Amino acid sequence: MPFGEDRQRNTKEWDLMRMTAFTELEFLFRFFPAFLAVYYITPVKYRNTALLVGSIIFYAVGEPYFVLLLLAAVWLNYAVASKINYYRNEHRVKEKCVLWLGVGMALDVGLLTAFKLSGAFFGTAILPLGLSFYVFKMISFQADVCRGEIKEMPTFKRTAVYFTMFPQLVSGPIMRYNEGSFSSEGREYSWEKLEEGLWYFVIGLGTKVLLADRLAILWKDISVIGYESISTPLAWLGAAGFSMELYFDFWGYSLMASGICVMLGMPFIENFDHPYASKSIGEFWRRWHMTLGKFFRDYVYIPLGGSREGDSRTVRNLLAVWLLTGFWHGGSLNFILWGMVLFVLIVAEKLWLSGVFRIVPFLGRCYVLLLIPVTWVFFAITDLEQLSIYLGRMFPFFEEGIAVNTNDVVKYLHMYRVYLVAGVVWCVPAVYRFFEKHRKNPVAVVLTVLVFWLSVYCVVSMGNNPFAYLKF
Repeated sequence: MPFGEDRQRNTKEWDLMRMTAFTELEFLFRFFPAFLAVYYITPVKYRNTALLVGSIIFYAVGEPYFVLLLLAAVWLNYAVASKINYYRNEHRVKEKCVLWLGVGMALDVGLLTAFKLSGAFFGTAILPLGLSFYVFKMISFQADVCRGEIKEMPTFKRTAVYFTMFPQLVSGPIMRYNEGSFSSEGREYSWEKLEEGLWYFVIGLGTKVLLADRLAILWKDISVIGYESISTPLAWLGAAGFSMELYFDFWGYSLMASGICVMLGMPFIENFDHPYASKSIGEFWRRWHMTLGKFFRDYVYIPLGGSREGDSRTVRNLLAVWLLTGFWHGGSLNFILWGMVLFVLIVAEKLWLSGVFRIVPFLGRCYVLLLIPVTWVFFAITDLEQLSIYLGRMFPFFEEGIAVNTNDVVKYLHMYRVYLVAGVVWCVPAVYRFFEKHRKNPVAVVLTVLVFWLSVYCVVSMGNNPFAYLKF
């Protein structure tokens, strides 16, 4: 089943989750304005309590059955982290500190693995909302306590706020404890911060609703036609369209989530750094979902030895990272294949191609723009038979005698030309940075207001897709 179809849920389930989706009217005009008003009316020293209660309500509406699982995980991880801190800072018994870290990681990884495998067999509806993200926050918290990066064990309330804060609970970013400000008094509150956060939120909303959701229809149209019936140019257009859709979907969410954090007095967490401007696949993945990449780098790759012990160990460590990355995204085989394809490409770059790309950066850019859409096809299509058909249409070297409409790409280029061109422009770093730099300009303010209301209009009149990582 195509990834896009995986995101289509039964009506009752989606209705329950509407308040937890940042692009839905229930969130935009009910929950968030009400929460923000209560948050700022509340005295500063009690704002952590307001954020914790609001986050639990937010999650309970979307996941009435799994909210107890979240609360149990919060309590258990805090208890384990307290044990780790006890043996590290008070008794300085390294062995027991590491032992308790192992216990905590076993519980968290076991929980995640159980649900991921269940999701592979029974569908993603069985996955608790935000599980992949809050489990990784819990693992990073325990590891940082063990390594002494968290100098003083925080209170239970501050830890619970870190684990459950609703802007990051559903789909990240995977913020470290030390990157945030989890005491109410330590946050920066001002009208300027509200304005800044609102700008990021609106730009993220427009990126998701006006670009990602419109490009998603192209991928859906191709799925309806049937992969065996499309021409090679249309197959490549579909892959390019899906590449932009997924990017704008997740980047849009990340901008909205970080914008909300800024409005609450938290720092802005950058999760994407214009990855399609990269000059290698490795650079692409340092710029894409940056908080996840840093997680695997700091808690898997470097502890295994990184690249310090020769090429063979480096290859082994990269294999571990990309196997885990594939499995984190889903338990079905296509995600493992996707991870292995990226592993092969990155190893090839490290061992043979990096020198070429340094000498000829343009070649590296072409390499990224050609191969990244191909890798996303592995990510998008969960059915291996359908995946094989689609790849066969992209690379029709062994498929003779298949009758297709070779002009179908012209039709879809015409239908989606506005969104495709706008998508290409919005991928250019200079364009985004120009608007970010001049966001206080009166013209930019007017454009931002127009983006917001146009996005609302599209949600009301055309509907919108759930976020790609809504249940992941």
